[in-house]
Amino acid sequence: MAAERSAAESVLERRAAWLRTYRFELRVVEQGTVVSVGDGIAWIEGLPSAAMDDVLDFEDGSRGLVVVLARRQVGVILLHATAGLTAGTAVQVSKRTLTIPVGDALLGRVIDPLGNPLDGLERPDCHASRPLDVLSPSIAERDRVRKPLYTGNKVVDTLIPIGKGQRQLIIGDNGLGKSSLAIDTVMNQRGKDVLCVYTLIGQKRTTVVNTIEMLRRFGAIDHTVVVVAEATALPGLTFLAPFAGCAVAEAWMRRGKDSLVVYDDLTTHAQAYRELSLLLRRPPGREAYPGDIFYLHARLLERSTCLVANGGGSMTALPIVETKEGDIASYIPTNLISITDGQIYVDRRLFTAGIMPAIDVTKSVSRVGGKSQHPRIKEKAGRVKLDFLQFLELEAFTRFGTKLEASMEAKIARGRVLRELLKQDRLSPLSIEGNLAWLIAYNLGLFDTVPKDRLPGLMEGLAAKVSASGLTLDDGEERWRQSVTAWCEEWTAHEQTAGA
Repeated sequence: MAAERSAAESVLERRAAWLRTYRFELRVVEQGTVVSVGDGIAWIEGLPSAAMDDVLDFEDGSRGLVVVLARRQVGVILLHATAGLTAGTAVQVSKRTLTIPVGDALLGRVIDPLGNPLDGLERPDCHASRPLDVLSPSIAERDRVRKPLYTGNKVVDTLIPIGKGQRQLIIGDNGLGKSSLAIDTVMNQRGKDVLCVYTLIGQKRTTVVNTIEMLRRFGAIDHTVVVVAEATALPGLTFLAPFAGCAVAEAWMRRGKDSLVVYDDLTTHAQAYRELSLLLRRPPGREAYPGDIFYLHARLLERSTCLVANGGGSMTALPIVETKEGDIASYIPTNLISITDGQIYVDRRLFTAGIMPAIDVTKSVSRVGGKSQHPRIKEKAGRVKLDFLQFLELEAFTRFGTKLEASMEAKIARGRVLRELLKQDRLSPLSIEGNLAWLIAYNLGLFDTVPKDRLPGLMEGLAAKVSASGLTLDDGEERWRQSVTAWCEEWTAHEQTAGA
């Protein structure tokens, strides 16, 4: 109701502005007529000058966007439809392109893909706007990924690092924690001067409400804009949602700021585009998707990059895609894997085994994130990843009852310790200094004699000590080594005293 009221007020404002500038003179106006309407689209006759992406104004207050130019008719996706929209309604070309308000006034707000407020507050006072769909930056404008973007997740920040300006796909079956990982990443940007846009595409209202409440409860809404196209919204709004979120984040990038945009999720977006394309009589291709579905997602994700000019701003993208029964070779997942700079694969087997987050390191990769990783983290994490991959291979042999040498048994024991260390609860981000501390401790073998049920306590103790000490990544290697060793010995002695 609030969105409809806001749209009606916007129509009245435009009409009032038109009346103020009206002059009595001869005019020639091109007027079309709605031939048919339904399922979120309309066919219109009598607009020979209409062009692609033109916004059309309907006599009843509805709005539409031109997406098909046929011989005699124009195909339109509806952006707003009133109850009075029927065949025979008069239509005019507005001579406007589709834009969305952008700027810092959107922070903390919940809006739809057209910029209308959905949180019951006044319309954001934005002094600028951007087109939803623009060309991606040219090669000359782009810079290499240089700065890290920390998610607060131990597995990602150490073994699958993400850089600012990177496009990192989050992929996996439904219900395995993909959205939770993205929400944790947004929360971890608090105080790090990274402005976030969380785009909810075709999600249920309960999911939308839970996401917004979680961001508010943990203080992340202040640096975040939530763009929402609910499952009950018009298919046209669902189709435009990721482009709206991208435009908001892109405006900050062009101003030299760092931004993060989450697309949750592009599977629903592809399905909405397929629905619209079939209704608009476009020829279907593989899995009934239109032939330009790859281009659609490519032109969206290619807008995320680092810039050389304009203060060196960046826009990092975390697109989410859903698989069926772990099949990453289906059409939309393979498209997005080929477009993005890496993927974080969430596996059902790990989830059912109680390993959280259920990130499969063997199928996850970050192709450019390593360039932004701090040299000390990169060195320590490289050894840890090698140990973990060797452990996974050896563990597979033990299932056949193979008798192993003592050295192999020791590697398996260390690997099981490492697997426990990589477990992490939701909403419990770890600083990058805390990650360096446990990496050093593991490589020094300080966890080898600690019982598995005591490892979480030791990890919490290490994180608290690092936070209190003020150590940074640039401090000397020897200082880090001595501090971590002393903290682990102190914790062990305290545990022994408490146990006695």
